[in-house]
Amino acid sequence: MGNVSIYDTYTRSEIELDPARQKNITIYSCGVTVYDLSHIGHARVFIIFDILRRVLKKNGFNVIYAQNFTDMDDKIINRAANEGVDYTQISKKYIDEYFTDSDLLNISRADMYPRATDHIYEMVKIIKRLLETGYAYKTSDGIYFSVDKFPGYGRLSGIKKEELLAGARIDVNEDKKNPLDFALWKFHEDRPFFDTEIGHGRPGWHIECSAMIWKNLGDTITIHGGGEDLIFPHHENEIAQSEAFTGKPLSKIWMHIGLVKTGEEKMSKSLRNVFYIRDFLNAYGPNVLRVLMVQAHYRSQITANEDRILKAIEIWKIIEEAMFNLGKPFSLNGTEQSAVDEVMKELRLADNALGHDLDTPESLTHLLAAARAINRMQASLKLSPPVVQSMNLFNEITSCFGFKLPEISRDEAETAKRLVTERATLRSGRKYAEADQIRKKLLEMKIKLIDVGDKTYWRKVEVL
Repeated sequence: MGNVSIYDTYTRSEIELDPARQKNITIYSCGVTVYDLSHIGHARVFIIFDILRRVLKKNGFNVIYAQNFTDMDDKIINRAANEGVDYTQISKKYIDEYFTDSDLLNISRADMYPRATDHIYEMVKIIKRLLETGYAYKTSDGIYFSVDKFPGYGRLSGIKKEELLAGARIDVNEDKKNPLDFALWKFHEDRPFFDTEIGHGRPGWHIECSAMIWKNLGDTITIHGGGEDLIFPHHENEIAQSEAFTGKPLSKIWMHIGLVKTGEEKMSKSLRNVFYIRDFLNAYGPNVLRVLMVQAHYRSQITANEDRILKAIEIWKIIEEAMFNLGKPFSLNGTEQSAVDEVMKELRLADNALGHDLDTPESLTHLLAAARAINRMQASLKLSPPVVQSMNLFNEITSCFGFKLPEISRDEAETAKRLVTERATLRSGRKYAEADQIRKKLLEMKIKLIDVGDKTYWRKVEVL
C-alpha cells in the first residue's frame, strides 16, 4: 500500500493520492464512438487506464471506474444508412466487438459502461438549468453554451480565447453569439431524434459525457481522462457546462494519454492509417501490444513502427520466460542470496516507478532486469520454490502491467503432451533427427521445449 501521484493537465502539476486520506477513487474515461473496430490508438488509452486502475487497487484504493460508449453519432447514423439497418444495430455490433478486443487484451471490465442514449433525461435536465441561468441560449438550429459566460474557459487547454477565436471555424449559423459557443442540443426533424421538452433533436457530443458522469459518479470525480486530442474542445467544453450546472469542479485530476502515431501523423480512421487491434493481436499478440504501449511514458506520443514492435517482442519474450519460470521452478543447487537481493532491488524500483505518475518505461526497465536475473537463476538450476515465494512482488507488478501468459486449449495441451512423450522415446533411442522433427512441429504450435536433465518442460509462447 502507498501513495500514487498523477500529473494533472489542469494545474500542470502532479497530484498525490493517499489511501489514508482518500481511499475511494472515481474514474471516468472517454470511450469509443461505436461505428467501427477499435484501433491501437484506442488500445493505448484502454491499456493505460487499466494499468492505472490496477496500480491504485494494489496500493489500497477502492476504485469505481466508468468508461462510456458514444452510441449515437453522425458516423454511426451514416454507416447504418449505408448498410440499410437501424443505427442501434451498428452501435450494438461494435460494442460487442469492443468487448472482444478488450477481453483479448486482458483489460479488466469497468464497473460500468454508460451509454449516451440512456442519459437523454439527464442531458435535458442539465440543458434546461443552463438555459434558466443564462449559460445557454437557443438559436434556429439548436441550443448553445455561451463560453463568454464561463470565466475559466480555456484553462485546461491553456489556450486564450483570443487565440482560439483566431483558429475557430465559424459555423454557417449566424445566430451564434460567439464562434466558440458549442452545441448542447441540435434540433432535428429527420429520424433518428429524441422527442423532448426542449425539442426534437440529438445531443451535442460534449453534453453526453457530462450527463453520464453526473448520473453515475456525481458532481465531482477523482480522475477524468482520455486521449490528449480530447483536451480541446471536448474536455474544455465538459468543464464549462458541468461546472456551470453544478457549481463544483468536475474532476480533481485531468489525465491525458499521448497519441499513437504512424510516421508523422496521429492514427485516425479519417486518415485511413489505422492498425486495428484485431489485426495486431493476430500478428503479434496482446502482451506485445501492451509492452509496445508502455515503452514510452503515457503522456508522451509514441510511434508504432517496426523497430518499436520488434523491441516490444524481445522485451515480452524475456518477461514471459520469467513468468513461466516462477511458475515451474526446478532446482538442483542452492540459490545465492545475492542473486535474490538483486531481483528484489529491481522489483522495488519497478514498483516505485509505477506509483510515480505511472512511469511505465522506468518500471519496465527494472522489471526487465529482474526478469533477466530470474531467467539466469533458472538456467543455472538455482530457482527453488522457497525463492519463488520470496519474489511475489514480480507477480504483483506483471499483474499491474496486465501481462498474462498465453492460454492453451485442452486439445493443444493433449497434443503437446503426446508429442513430448513421443520425442522423449525417440531421444532415449538416440533417434535425434526424428526427435528434432517433433520439436519443429511443436514450435509451429508455438510450444517451446525446455530440457532439464532427463526431464522436458514445455510452454505455450505468444511469439517465437
